[in-house]
Amino acid sequence: MNRIFISEAIGKVGEEVLLKGWVHVRRNLGKMVFFDLRDMTGLMQVIVPPSADTATLQAAKNIRPEYVMAVTGKVQARKEGSENEKLASGKVEVLAEKLEILSEATTPPFEIENEDRQAAEELRLKYRYLDLRHERMVKNLTLRHEVVLFMRRFLSERGFREIETPILSKSTPEGARDYLVPSRLYPGKFYALPQAPQQYKQLLMVAGFERYFQIARCFRDEDTRGDRQPEFTQLDLEMSFVKREDVMKLNEELLVAIVTKVCPEKKIQQLPFPRFTYKEVMEKYDTERPDLREDKSDLNLLAFCWIVDFPFFEKTAAGGWTFTHNPFSAPKPEFMADLLAKKNIPGILTSQYDVVMNGWEIGGGSVRNHQAEALRAVLEIMGYEPKRIESNFGHMLEAFSYGVPPHGGIAWGLDRLIMALSNEPNIREVIAFPKTADAKDLLMSAPDEVSDEQLKELGLKIK
Repeated sequence: MNRIFISEAIGKVGEEVLLKGWVHVRRNLGKMVFFDLRDMTGLMQVIVPPSADTATLQAAKNIRPEYVMAVTGKVQARKEGSENEKLASGKVEVLAEKLEILSEATTPPFEIENEDRQAAEELRLKYRYLDLRHERMVKNLTLRHEVVLFMRRFLSERGFREIETPILSKSTPEGARDYLVPSRLYPGKFYALPQAPQQYKQLLMVAGFERYFQIARCFRDEDTRGDRQPEFTQLDLEMSFVKREDVMKLNEELLVAIVTKVCPEKKIQQLPFPRFTYKEVMEKYDTERPDLREDKSDLNLLAFCWIVDFPFFEKTAAGGWTFTHNPFSAPKPEFMADLLAKKNIPGILTSQYDVVMNGWEIGGGSVRNHQAEALRAVLEIMGYEPKRIESNFGHMLEAFSYGVPPHGGIAWGLDRLIMALSNEPNIREVIAFPKTADAKDLLMSAPDEVSDEQLKELGLKIK
């Protein structure tokens, strides 16, 4: 007999089934042993009658929570009055004919069956493989899967192609500290983990793919907080031959579709999404991430908005200029002449657009500079010498000499989006194996020291 999931067994009243999973909770009621079996699809009550054979009765006597079991038995309707409306399987149960213990379990460091008794976060992260057995965590990661699957289908149906870009790349200034990876073959030289696939996705536009997306892993060595991790996931996309309105329209359609199709219990407060300029939103709300919900106690209310017309540049602490978002954005068309002439710098507005939901920035993008001279002007305004421009961005400038379509795109913070849709307080609750708030992996004990032999092989020495 082939094993089936608990969700499949619900509709098989009168049939014999083979279920496999974990003992969620065990109850001994006199001569009868009851336990709930758990698999990835839910719970099923199992009854071991006193008439069962000796081996089955002995197994029922020995089992404890989190033992892994194989249960062969007949699905039957529960007696009237004993149904459990809280469970999808609450109207049926399995009368066990055979039990087999596949794996024993020591007592977990915290309860699995009681969602209300949550352990301290450090303990949960140290034993994350046990924490992920909680129903709440299963729901969160299942929702994440469903949202990503919906994104892939939605974009694929609209001509996008999912293309992976490299993890080992070049260190370039993009707004945050890079994670560096020393090269064994080229001592003294380093790869960098990507802060985002920004340059690669623009190069895909140069290549002529026109519509690209990726569920991309990104890495930034910056201080963590509730909505930030050292490594995180983006929905990354780019489109050729588009203007700002084209990208914003597609992304608004996708967000609305996700909410209505995947999370129908949620309500979008206003359609189309309201739109503010950066100047307007700062004057009215004193933040570029306003929480526009009319009822902030309603967990299922989603208030989206777009923020546009950001300043391109801002002053650095040293008195120079830096970009407000990234150096690859194009100015609004009416400011292109100012950019090329490197004048009116504080007044130049960028084509950047951010999408905000309930006070969280969940996505940001722009129309890009597709002309080499415009990108070079941005870098010169930031004070980069010609040698540094060539070293950091020469590959982009050269690529832009081979015929580049106008293009633009966006990147969503996928973890933030799922966090908000799950009504969770931080993104750690929607990531399978996150780091702590101080960037530690308690499960693997990372970061950790490495051997002197490894350092020597890489030509490194710890001071």
